[in-house]
Amino acid sequence: MTVEAGATDTRRTATLATLFLAVFIALLGLGIVIPLLPVYADGLGASGIMIGLMVAGFSISRGVLQPFVGGMSDRHGRKRFLVTGLLIYSVVGFLFTLATSVEHLILIRTVHGVGSAMIVPIAMSYVASFAPKGEEGRYMGSLNMALFSGIGFGPIIGGVFRDSLGFDAAFYAMSAAGALSMTLVVLLLPSDAQLEGRPAPPPMLETMRRMAGNVRLMGVLLSRMSTMFIMVPLMAFLPLLMTEFMDASGTQIGIVIAGRTLVNAILQIPFGGLVDRMSKITLLVTGSLIVVAATSVIPFVESFPGLIAVFVVIGSGEALVWPTLGALATEEGREYGHGAMMGVFNMAMSVGILFGSLAGGVTVDTLGLKYTFPIIAAVLAGATFVSAAMIRSPSRAVPQAVPADSLASSKS
Repeated sequence: MTVEAGATDTRRTATLATLFLAVFIALLGLGIVIPLLPVYADGLGASGIMIGLMVAGFSISRGVLQPFVGGMSDRHGRKRFLVTGLLIYSVVGFLFTLATSVEHLILIRTVHGVGSAMIVPIAMSYVASFAPKGEEGRYMGSLNMALFSGIGFGPIIGGVFRDSLGFDAAFYAMSAAGALSMTLVVLLLPSDAQLEGRPAPPPMLETMRRMAGNVRLMGVLLSRMSTMFIMVPLMAFLPLLMTEFMDASGTQIGIVIAGRTLVNAILQIPFGGLVDRMSKITLLVTGSLIVVAATSVIPFVESFPGLIAVFVVIGSGEALVWPTLGALATEEGREYGHGAMMGVFNMAMSVGILFGSLAGGVTVDTLGLKYTFPIIAAVLAGATFVSAAMIRSPSRAVPQAVPADSLASSKS
């Protein structure tokens, strides 16, 4: 290995280590408050649809901005967007303590979505730009491990804060986590100019037009959207279900949600390696159907240990899905720009959360909490088979000025 290659590898390792640590801390803060928000909103008199709108506000602002933030990061650099997003996270944590109505929470969550549009997609584009061909699953699995570890430990900490110190303490903890993560990025993450030189990408709307003609990519985005459609009942309405039918404490709610997320985190690296060696479509369908089956039985589980077991199964299924979709998106990002691709990829996630939150809220208000879980699971099952058929499709839009051999090498 040459001295220059060794220096490059050292710089890559240092950059990824800083990024993973910053993402872990930021998502730890997010995980602290997410399970508490539905209960907090319920205490302010929120209906099911109002809780759905609270989630939707986050998803709309995040979804609209993500493609354009991603495209601009390809042109202007990623670090400034990441720092801005973390700053917003820190401010939002403090704003939650000032909310006195559900309308305030909806507005704050909308601002929260603006910050979120600058964090996970940008982190994913950083990692995708480093991933060698054939190792996309492993690299994305490593990032996902940082993401899910933060979100996984967060609910436990948030539940303890709620039970011992009250809601405000949890919100302050989120604010502190955002500030610490921002400081790490400012001080330790290299600027983009030190990482790579990038040609000027085409306008984002033109890139999105080209993406729309790629059937395979549309299948990836459909799968991303549908797997997030199911996120709302798992995150927003589970605390209400446990509180209403089990009289669960905040700590118990946090443990159930953390069981799913931490299993997901632990399995990311081994399953990421599996993605690089096996059929991505097979792994995607298998993981999605595991999530469908486990989600469907949630209303019939009447014990705290039983819910933990079900959510561990859900986390195992998701651990197959997430690195698979991340690897597929990384492959496509070599054609469209990683910032643009991850922006659109995560926009699909926000669209799924938006529709899932609205549909879940309507279902809760009309049919009750227990019917929400199997209905949403059925939607995911149908979307899984449609998206798998689309990903198998050979139809692919060929962007201008992209060599044909680079297209062939990026197919799974």
